[in-house]
Amino acid sequence: MSRTSGIRGGLYAVSEWIAKFSLNNLLWAVFNLPIALLVISMIYAEKVEDIFYLAPTLIVLMPILFFPATTALFAKAREWVRKDHDDRPDRTYISYYKENYKVSLQAGIVFTILWGVLLGDIYYFSTVNELIMNVFFIVGIILYVFTINFFSVTVHFDLKAKPAFKKAFLITIVSPLSFVTVAITSAIMLYISVYVFPLMIPIFTGSIIAFLSFSSFYRLFLKLNHKEKNG
Repeated sequence: MSRTSGIRGGLYAVSEWIAKFSLNNLLWAVFNLPIALLVISMIYAEKVEDIFYLAPTLIVLMPILFFPATTALFAKAREWVRKDHDDRPDRTYISYYKENYKVSLQAGIVFTILWGVLLGDIYYFSTVNELIMNVFFIVGIILYVFTINFFSVTVHFDLKAKPAFKKAFLITIVSPLSFVTVAITSAIMLYISVYVFPLMIPIFTGSIIAFLSFSSFYRLFLKLNHKEKNG
């Protein structure tokens, strides 16, 4: 019996996908370990002053570690999604990390500033004006989907940071369905990971979000590409 047929083949395929997701997610988690430790320290800080003391280090590490590591994870997700349409051999997480580091670092600086300003506004208005805080919260959802789409655009197109920003913004606003899909699937995964199975975070969460988000992006890309070719 072939390993790709019957129950045994199904189990093999499932175990292969679990291995892919977990291995690359663990690599992503290792690269982001300093950030995770900082975030945990800020969550359990006894004084507000301690949070402000740790925040500058977190801001510096986000573009240096988080964005390149997450871009590499999305590059692996692209590999998985396009497996049937791509004849190129699989590449390692590390090779993608190195290849996209410069663009990811540049974009990471911009995104870190945007997220820093937004979170600062949400924190301030949470005690001043709840309505304005909710407006900024909605802006945060838009910025989240925009950030996710930037990762997908970066790994799918050979673009520098500025044109990648423009294309990611267009992808974000052109399809409400894709927007809602990315937002809801991410929210569900993050809720499960934080409140139900926290162990998923270092093992599966990042890989699953990257896979589902790039899948949504790629479906939209194919749809737009088809429309363009057929007028």
